[in-house]
Amino acid sequence: MNASELMAVLGPRLSKTKLIVVANREPYIHVRRPQAPRRGLLSWFGNRRKASGVAWQRPASGLVTALDPVMRACGGTWIAHGSGNGDRDVVDEKGRVAVPPDKPLYTLRRVWLTPEEEEGYYYGLSNNALWPLCHIAYARPEFDERDWNQYKRVNERFADTVIDEIGDARAIVFVQDYHFALLPRLVKQARPDTIVCQFWHIPWPNAEAFRICPWGEEVLDGLLGNDLLGFHIQYHCNNFFDTVDAGLEARIDREHFAVIRRGHRTYVKPFPISIDPEPWGRLPKNTTREADVRRTRQRLGLGNERLVFGVDRLDYTKGIPERIKAFERMLEQHPAWRGRVTMLQVGAPSREHLQRYQSISDDVDGAVRMINERHGTEAWTPVIYSRQHHGPEDVASLYRAADVCVVSSLHDGMNLVAKEFIASRPDLRGVLVLSRFTGAARDLREALDVNPFAVDEFACVLHKALSMPDPEQERRMRALRARVEEHTIYDWAAAVIQAAWRMSEAAA
Repeated sequence: MNASELMAVLGPRLSKTKLIVVANREPYIHVRRPQAPRRGLLSWFGNRRKASGVAWQRPASGLVTALDPVMRACGGTWIAHGSGNGDRDVVDEKGRVAVPPDKPLYTLRRVWLTPEEEEGYYYGLSNNALWPLCHIAYARPEFDERDWNQYKRVNERFADTVIDEIGDARAIVFVQDYHFALLPRLVKQARPDTIVCQFWHIPWPNAEAFRICPWGEEVLDGLLGNDLLGFHIQYHCNNFFDTVDAGLEARIDREHFAVIRRGHRTYVKPFPISIDPEPWGRLPKNTTREADVRRTRQRLGLGNERLVFGVDRLDYTKGIPERIKAFERMLEQHPAWRGRVTMLQVGAPSREHLQRYQSISDDVDGAVRMINERHGTEAWTPVIYSRQHHGPEDVASLYRAADVCVVSSLHDGMNLVAKEFIASRPDLRGVLVLSRFTGAARDLREALDVNPFAVDEFACVLHKALSMPDPEQERRMRALRARVEEHTIYDWAAAVIQAAWRMSEAAA
C-alpha cells in the first residue's frame, strides 16, 4: 500500500473524524542560529532550512521515520514535546505550527515541559525505568517516586492538550509508545466517545519481570483505557495478557484477544510496523547507483575493501560493542580478511544526559580504538566510527555501498534499519545479518540469523555473509524485498486505525 491507497481506505472516515497522534518526539525540531553543515559524506546534512533566523531538522527517530509519512498522507495533528530552542519562535498561541516546514500537510502542536518535568518524566521514569524494564539487555531499572510523580504530571498535561485539541469533534487518538502509559485512561474518562488506540513500540516483558515495577497496577490500568493496544509481535501480546492476569482484577478473553476491566474492553493485537520503501530506493538526482556507490566509497577512503555497515542510536540495547568484538574475532579466525574488509559504524548520540548512555558511548569509543590499535596498519583502518546523526540521504548512500549490513540488537521491538537496508537495494545485492532478538527477525527469515551474545557464532556469521556468492545474495534479497514491499508503513497504519474503529464500534 502507498500513501494514495492509504487515503483511499481511510479518507471517508477521516473526512468526519479528527486524527490526533500523541508522541514524545516531535517530527520536526526548530533550532536557532544553526551551524553550517560540515562537508563530506560522514558529516550530518539532514533536512534543514533557514527561515527568520530559525532552522528546522528531523530528529534521529525510528518512530518519526515511521509515522511522518502517515501524517503527510492523512493530515491531522501530531502532539509532542517541544524540545528545540527555536520551537517557540514559530508557533501560534496554542503551540501549533504547520509541517513539514517546506510543504505543510498536517499540524504539529507542541507541549512545553519544564526542565524538572523532562528530567523526571523522560530521562527518569521513561528511560531509566520503563526502557530497561521492557528490554532484556541486563540493565537494571531505576525506580524513583519523584520520577513517577513527574511522569503522572506530564501524562495529565498531554491528556489535557489532547482533550483541548479534540474540541467538539469526533476523534481518533493514536498514542505512541511507553512515554504515555497513563494517558489513554485519562482521555477515555473525559471523552468516552473518542476512539483511543496505542502502539507500544518496544517489547513487553514477561509477567515475572514486570512485577518489580512499583507502579505496575497504575501502568496497566492506564493502558487498558485504550480501545486497542498494539505490539509488534504476538509474543509481546501474550506477555501483556500474562502480566494483566497476574497483576490486575480483569478478565482475559484470549479467544478474542481482549481484556475486560470495569466493563471496558481493550483489544490487544500484533501489528508489525514497517517503512515507506519508496524513498529508500530513490537515487540522488542525476546519478546512477554505480556512481553513487563509487563516490561514497571514495569519501570513506576505501579501496577494494569489502564494507560491513551498522547504523544505530548509541543505546546499550543495540549491541554495538558486541558487533565490534565479533568483527575482531572474525579477523582473528579468518586472517585472510585483514586489509580486505572495513567496518563502518555510525552511532547517533542518544540520551547523553543519562550515565548508562554516556557509558555505552565510552564503551564503543574504547572498542573501536582497541581493534584499530591491535589490527590496523598504515594502509588499513579496520573500523571507521562516526559518532553523529546522519540524514536519510546520507544513510541511504551508505546502505547502497555496503556489502553487509549488521543489526545486532540485544532486544528490539522491531528495528527498522533492517527494512531500510532492504528497501535501498533494488540491485539485489548485499547481505543482512539480523539479531534473532528483534521483532524484524520473525518476518525477515532470509536474513542471516545471529545471536549477538555469542561472539564466536557472530564471527562465523560475518564470515559467511562476506563470503556469500552473488546468486545466493540475489535469492535472499529478492525474497526480503518482496516482504518489505508487500507490507509498508501505510498497511500498518491502515490496519491499526481500521481495527480501532471496528473494535470500538463493536463494543458500543
